[in-house]
Amino acid sequence: MERILVGLLLLAGWFSLSTCRQYHFVNQSSTWSEALTHCRQTYTDLASISSVDENNELKKTLNSAGHSSDVRIGLYNEVDWKWSDGFSSSGADYRNWYTSAYDPDFIGANQFCVNIYQNGLWLDTECSSKLPFVCYIGTRLAREFVFVNKSTDWRSAQKYCRESYTDLATVSTDAENKKINNLTNKTLAWIGLFRDKKFSWSDGSSFQFSSWDNVMNEIGSMRIICGATSVTRSVAWKFLSCEKKLPFVCYSLPPEAKQAMKMTIESEDSVGLNNPALKANILKKLQDRLEAKGVSGVSLEWTEQAGRKQAEGDKGG
Repeated sequence: MERILVGLLLLAGWFSLSTCRQYHFVNQSSTWSEALTHCRQTYTDLASISSVDENNELKKTLNSAGHSSDVRIGLYNEVDWKWSDGFSSSGADYRNWYTSAYDPDFIGANQFCVNIYQNGLWLDTECSSKLPFVCYIGTRLAREFVFVNKSTDWRSAQKYCRESYTDLATVSTDAENKKINNLTNKTLAWIGLFRDKKFSWSDGSSFQFSSWDNVMNEIGSMRIICGATSVTRSVAWKFLSCEKKLPFVCYSLPPEAKQAMKMTIESEDSVGLNNPALKANILKKLQDRLEAKGVSGVSLEWTEQAGRKQAEGDKGG
């Protein structure tokens, strides 16, 4: 029986179910939330995109509508800055962004770490950039800063600070920021502020494909930024304020896109496959494997035929 179960799971790994999304341009200026409500009431959801082919389909939809400027899609990003040492008490929200340079500007949707610049101003930067860094030693209430003039990426700097001192520098006041700026002799240096690299689709589908535009995505003090794209920029993606009113693109899953897949398990021991617990376990493992491959919305159930047992899945999309 173990041999049969393993064979089923290996076979499940070869299945690929197309989403078959159909995109719909809505020429109605709306905030991201308003667009989301409309799409869910009228279609399925705001447009999500999981492949080059789907991005091209989106482009065809916009070209057919004769619309080339910005439109909303279902992409969003939560802006959750945090300190490397987990500091969250009074002063944790202190910031000194280089606002005249539009920082944090999240260029190319790839800047998740922060460095201190001339005059103590802060920039968001690609975490892979090589820079010297500032650690601290002591407690959060009694910090002593240490400048390490060794260029490395942010994660390596964090590791070094934790092994040699306490952590990367947490900055909670103007006085501390000035002290660090003097310590670095006004050169670029990593500090402990960062955020997780996480992007989401409004329909909850997994984020597997990206098509970023190499432009500034001004974050300011926003907690959430929302996605947009345009034919003018070759349907590359960027982020804007969720409150900015734009036309948008929804998607739907047409009935004809539903697929049924059948898997047959043959066993010399017919009694074993009649075990309800075993059948439930097989379905669960198959479901887990499909979800691990990014396939959601699949319903599995057993049907019985003479001399065989079958697991059937019906997917909308």
